[in-house]
Amino acid sequence: MLLTEFERIIRRSLSSGAMDWLEQKIGLIKTEEKNLQLNLAFSHIPRFVEKKTIALQPSEVAEINQKLPGFDLSGWSADRLARVYLLMQVPDQDKEVYLRKINGLFTAAEMNEQAALYSALPVFSYPQEWIHRCEEGIRSNIGTVLEAIMYHNPYPARYLSENSWNQLVLKAFFTEKDITRITGIKERKNKALSETLKDYVQERLAAHRTVHPEIYKLIEL
Repeated sequence: MLLTEFERIIRRSLSSGAMDWLEQKIGLIKTEEKNLQLNLAFSHIPRFVEKKTIALQPSEVAEINQKLPGFDLSGWSADRLARVYLLMQVPDQDKEVYLRKINGLFTAAEMNEQAALYSALPVFSYPQEWIHRCEEGIRSNIGTVLEAIMYHNPYPARYLSENSWNQLVLKAFFTEKDITRITGIKERKNKALSETLKDYVQERLAAHRTVHPEIYKLIEL
């Protein structure tokens, strides 16, 4: 469980006032059956928590990666960290209630809230239940949402089907994302992806356009 590492980082990253507010809200959502307190807290976090990029110590990066390989909080803002920490506190004993609460957040989320939700995919309970949400996110045209799914997020590589994984990789190339930051990019190479990328390379070359050098590492000769 990553909760200990998250708590250590968040206590260092938030002001005492913001931490007190967040802990109060966590107490409320742990005893609430409906979504009201969770929805309000999730939405209001930026009012209390700064959007500055969090500072991570090498030991913290290593600890998190050891517990959840491929997961990295580098580059996260304090408000995203606080949102994911909040989500980790949602009671999950009742599967139906848990799914309803998290899905409710997805339904109403604006851009930054979506990014936090997709960043939290690796720490949600009932991981198989979020595959369709991940696939929806891949179809997004919002850069921060795509990066939350793609960058240092082990969920897609572990749970997506081959077809959905290939769609993620293609979307990354189409939108000029940093392919090297996609967890599992080498491990999930496959023939179907290779053939699609071959066609993509030929189209780019025929149009006298540049080809990302990382593509060739995914093509089987």
